[in-house]
Amino acid sequence: MAAVDLGTAEWERSKITNQDINLLKKLGISKKPKAVCFPSEESYPTPPMGYRISTFLVEKLAEVNERANTLAQKLEQSEEARKKAESDAVQARREADKAKTDAAGVEDLRKRLHDAETSLSEHITAQSAREEAILKRLRSQNRRFVSKTSQEFELEDPDNDPLLDAVSFLEFHGTEAREGID
Repeated sequence: MAAVDLGTAEWERSKITNQDINLLKKLGISKKPKAVCFPSEESYPTPPMGYRISTFLVEKLAEVNERANTLAQKLEQSEEARKKAESDAVQARREADKAKTDAAGVEDLRKRLHDAETSLSEHITAQSAREEAILKRLRSQNRRFVSKTSQEFELEDPDNDPLLDAVSFLEFHGTEAREGID
């Protein structure tokens, strides 16, 4: 038996009777009285028996298509979320690398600060030792002048800085020595 080409075959129009409509209402398929209309000459006929598709299969196919569309949307949303998560992960990785670099920079700055503080402390210690040596020499000179001149001076307005006070005494004794030479 040769297959009939459905595109060229003429189907006769579907026929429905009042008995068919009453049966649809009785089965609860059509509850509205005007839900079923008689087809006109322009309506499409039902296919031959071998090509009929049951309403059940059409409904299930529609459900499957709807489910496939829903899953496709969920997949698209999931892909977008995955891409965003990857982007966020890359950004977080960059920020972590930057933080590591900054932390290394901070550690370097801390080390340099410690070195500078140590150097400053050593410099202050050396300067204090030098000032003490100078002060010791100035006091020694002051004692020599006092022992030779038998004059001991007191400062009217001391600077409360032992080094400056010792220099002031040395100036008094220098002035006495110059006046004595003239």
